[in-house]
Formats: sequence, C-alpha cells, structure tokens
Amino acid sequence: MKKQVRVAAGIVIGLACLLAQGQSGGMSRSSAQPAAVQYLYPEQVTLAAGKPGSVALHFRIAQGMHINSHTPREDYLIPTTFSIPDGADVRLKDAVYPAGTDLTLPIDPKTKLSVYTGEFIIQARIVAAPGNHLVEAKLHFQACDNSQCLPPRTIPVAFDVIGK
Repeated sequence: MKKQVRVAAGIVIGLACLLAQGQSGGMSRSSAQPAAVQYLYPEQVTLAAGKPGSVALHFRIAQGMHINSHTPREDYLIPTTFSIPDGADVRLKDAVYPAGTDLTLPIDPKTKLSVYTGEFIIQARIVAAPGNHLVEAKLHFQACDNSQCLPPRTIPVAFDVIGK
C-alpha cells in the first residue's frame, strides 16, 4: 500500500512538473541562463593502450538545482548515466558514481530523494586503442529545483585520449 501511495505521489509530482513547464513554455536556453549541468574537465588524458585506465570526470550543477543520483530510490526517477558510444576507439569498461545525498522536498516531506548537487565526479575506467582519440561521451540526467523538473537532457562530455 505504501509503495502504491509513493508511486501515485510520484506521478502527481511528475504531472505537476510537466504542467508547470507547459504553462511557462519550458525553460529556454539563453546566454543569461546557465546550463543546469556543466562538464568541467579533464580535456586530455594519457593511458597505456589496450589496458584499463581511470579518468576522473568533473561536473558542476547550477546553484538551486539537483539531479537524481545514478541510483535513485524510485523506479520512475531518471538516473544520471555516463556513456561512450559503441564503435569508438575508446570504450567504457565501467564507471563509479558518487553516493547520492538525501534530499527532502517541501511538497513531499516523507520522501527522500538520492541526488547530486554542487560539484561531483564520475570515475570512468576506459580502454583506448593506440593513438590519439577524441572521445565524444555523454552524460544523461534530469535536473530539478525544489518545485519543478526540466525535461531529461544529454550533454556532451568530450575529451582527448592518448593511447600509448
């Protein structure tokens, strides 16, 4: 019964977010409005070719915003995920995400969300072929504030990999 109530509450919150976005015309991206999530660095990494190597990917979430962690507590919430497209000369072996921080929203004080705020780091283990490669990876997430959620987004995470 409790799970049904949580799912119903999640659906109501989701619909309210969609309704709020529709009434405001959504959030338009302008130079005055910073991105909800920014990829900060690194720009280049050097690894032993053919062997797994670690790269720390740094991100910043805009003030007043949060995104779901990689492991949100409810099935209907969109997890944050990092990926490298298949077929590239650099492949993702695995990724280690930070633990989420508990957040309770005023609209539902009984529910705790697992979120990222501020800056966070994903530790990606990658394997590169010999040579220089531009990795065009992606971070998928849904950003929210305390009253509404933006549509899910995928941002580019580009960095150079030198496989020696």
